[in-house]
Amino acid sequence: MGERKVLNKYYPPDFDPSKIPRLRLPRDRQYTVRLMAPFNMRCTTCGEYIYKGKKFNARKETVQNEEYLGIKIFRFYIKCTRCLAEITFKTDPQNTDYECEHGATRNFQAQKFAEEEEELKKQQREEEEMNNPMKVILPIFVKKTQTSI
Repeated sequence: MGERKVLNKYYPPDFDPSKIPRLRLPRDRQYTVRLMAPFNMRCTTCGEYIYKGKKFNARKETVQNEEYLGIKIFRFYIKCTRCLAEITFKTDPQNTDYECEHGATRNFQAQKFAEEEEELKKQQREEEEMNNPMKVILPIFVKKTQTSI
């Protein structure tokens, strides 16, 4: 019974590992992976809705000459469930999201747009405070009047 659970292999005394040919694979090799759709999308060919979380067998490749702060960017190829048109999207590590390239359009995401709008308003407020000399002086003036009372 113990023979089927062998942990080490037998190497004959005349074994030479340098005689085994090495497998040379190309750098831009595509892998087949199983993934879920990262966002809701609609196929541009047939109009089929593909919801977030739908599972696909996809081809994955590393995007050449593109990276963000040393992080590799990957491109995924999937097929529409109805018309078999090819849909591609790639990772977007800068925004911790995915970017739809072609074959589909991304459906509206209200929460993402609301967060972006809030961030924009915050930046505008900060710029206004930095550029307005009266707003810069006002907190100093208020502190002086409170300490003198």
